[in-house]
Amino acid sequence: MKESAQSRAMFAVLAGAARPLMNILMAKKWEGTEKLPAGGFIAAPNHCTEIDPIVVGHMLYNMKRPPHFLAKAGLFKAPVLGSLLRATNQIPVERSTTGANRSLQAAQEVVDAGGAIIIYPEGTLTRDPDLWPMKGHTGAARLAIQTGAPVVPIAHWGAHEVFPRYAKRLHVFPRKTSRILVGDPVDLSAFQGRALDRATLVEATDIIMGAITELLATLRGEEPPKERWDPAAHNQSKHGRFQATEGTSGTDGTDGQK
Repeated sequence: MKESAQSRAMFAVLAGAARPLMNILMAKKWEGTEKLPAGGFIAAPNHCTEIDPIVVGHMLYNMKRPPHFLAKAGLFKAPVLGSLLRATNQIPVERSTTGANRSLQAAQEVVDAGGAIIIYPEGTLTRDPDLWPMKGHTGAARLAIQTGAPVVPIAHWGAHEVFPRYAKRLHVFPRKTSRILVGDPVDLSAFQGRALDRATLVEATDIIMGAITELLATLRGEEPPKERWDPAAHNQSKHGRFQATEGTSGTDGTDGQK
């Protein structure tokens, strides 16, 4: 899926509007951008606030890598937003098995054409009360093993201070800093040639999530939890907003609403 003239033009328009705003809202510190592959690749970031796609997309576009996201299919039905998503070749994700396969096929076309596809392995905003990466879904691992495309782990920290998880307004003052750390591509060579069964995909996904968590620990200067948060173990849904259980911290500024 090569960038069309329309897609390039729309990216330029959106970047012209978004980049000045992002520069006003947050200072930025990007490290490891030289590790982004020259060819097609899968970017796998952590996910802790609704503005994450703008933060990661800002960095990739500045590196001359137009970002393509797997986005919820419902967003494509919105009158204005849907038109923008389609014009920039973003990829709708459907929950059905058939729909998911179509999404991965479209993502593969982006990678094969040398593009950057962004997949949030967590699938939604982390449910971890302290915003550490939680248990991941297997889409990024499946696409990487199928295509041989490198998976580049990315961690970012600071955007949640501007727009806390599930917040209704921006926290502009004092000015925050958005930090991004790009890691070395994850080595998944051991999985090439193996059957793409659940055990293989879960094992590969755990390696990807471990790489993202390690980068985030470096940014935060903290030790991550010994056990990755599993929504199922806490009776939480896999998608959508969720209610915090008693005793969780209010690190997102929403007074217990997660």
